[in-house]
Amino acid sequence: MTALEYNTCVDQYADGIYRFILHNIKNEDDARDVVQDTFEKCWRNHENVQYEKAKSYLFTTAHHTMIDRIRKSSRQELLSENHEEPSHSKHYSDLKNVLKLALDKLPAIQKSVILLRDYEGYDYKEIGEITGLSESQVKVYIYRGRVALKEFIGSLSNVI
Repeated sequence: MTALEYNTCVDQYADGIYRFILHNIKNEDDARDVVQDTFEKCWRNHENVQYEKAKSYLFTTAHHTMIDRIRKSSRQELLSENHEEPSHSKHYSDLKNVLKLALDKLPAIQKSVILLRDYEGYDYKEIGEITGLSESQVKVYIYRGRVALKEFIGSLSNVI
């Protein structure tokens, strides 16, 4: 990959990677750090990255960097820290907030594959390459995640 191709990748994919990471970790500064680390890793390895496969490489690297950051931060958290669970008795009129709340309830892997599929438009094979899962595992995680979303959103008390 040349410097011009690298700069083109930054222009084309930085926002998409940022959105994907931000949906998962909910912290803008951490999301920016992950994106920066991703492009740094890409530049360090630019001689081995093919421009045609740069998008897949970048999302894969971002996903792995995000997982590493989550693991590192979870080791640093105190176990006694209280996590406030959102109440289901709240009434929501904004469906975007309901969807966001529903996505936050999913396990990390289901959330990642659903975001890659439905928000970023990747096919099953590409998601498998990014996450390191087989195509059938990706399909199972997407199915289970969508069922959980349907159950959560389908409850009239969550939407009203």
